[in-house]
Amino acid sequence: MYPRSFHYHRAGSLDEAVTMLGQLGSGAKVLAGGQSLIPLLKLRFANPEHLVDLNFIPGTSFIKDDSRALRFGAMTRHAEIEHSALARRIAVLHDCAAGIADVQVRNRGTIGGSLAEADPSGDWGNALITLDTSVHCLGPGGTRSVPLKDFIKDAYTTALAHDEVVTEVEVKIPPEGSGGAYVAFKRSAPVYPSASAGVQLTLADDVCQDAAIALGCVGLTAIRATEAETALRGKTLTGNADDPTIAAAAEAARAAADPQPDMRGSAEYKRELVAALVKRAIQIAIRRARGEDVEGAHLYA
Repeated sequence: MYPRSFHYHRAGSLDEAVTMLGQLGSGAKVLAGGQSLIPLLKLRFANPEHLVDLNFIPGTSFIKDDSRALRFGAMTRHAEIEHSALARRIAVLHDCAAGIADVQVRNRGTIGGSLAEADPSGDWGNALITLDTSVHCLGPGGTRSVPLKDFIKDAYTTALAHDEVVTEVEVKIPPEGSGGAYVAFKRSAPVYPSASAGVQLTLADDVCQDAAIALGCVGLTAIRATEAETALRGKTLTGNADDPTIAAAAEAARAAADPQPDMRGSAEYKRELVAALVKRAIQIAIRRARGEDVEGAHLYA
């Protein structure tokens, strides 16, 4: 199916994009990587009157380290993050970027576009919510920074006004003794995950000082499994397969999931899947927090 007709506008700067969006009104949508929007256009689930293209704006794709945080330009492609030595410093970022769809999608899709789309099956929202992440936005009134937990409001709904654009994603560098992992289960590489889990831990002598656990594709937004986090804090983590503390956290994550049955599986199947993914992600995160160089990989049916 072909999209309905629309007017195409190429922005030369972020300020110009904001001006265009203000002038064109709520019938305008932003085109970043297009890996979510273009399929919706083809299916006619999205029918904008205008498209404002950000792809030709200079200086919007970058990865920078300012000693306390990593900063990603909104138009930074998933593949750039996948291959970035800086991004590897925070393992959750590399795990997420390297596992998104296939190489074609990773070469076109952008981190800013993914967050702005707020697709509940997307990867970045779930991975980044385990970290101290802020989304920087530009609108007619200037710039503002929104914590990620407040940025994604609901499925396909964010805090962005219709005449605002994402400019940058800022991720605070975790403290010493930290490690994380992001694991998703998919039927095949190009499709969305059936479920995913992001984990970020901080350890001191194997005692968990802090924990963040997020569940993806089992709710309208990423779910912070707070009871699972509580099950880990203050406990000694061995990382063994039979560690009762990890098992308790996995069970708490299973209880926190709120999945809907669909072509990817029943609700109960997804709950069991989430528990298994959380357990696996915790074990990888523990080893990384200890300083081990452990590869994390998505799982495929």
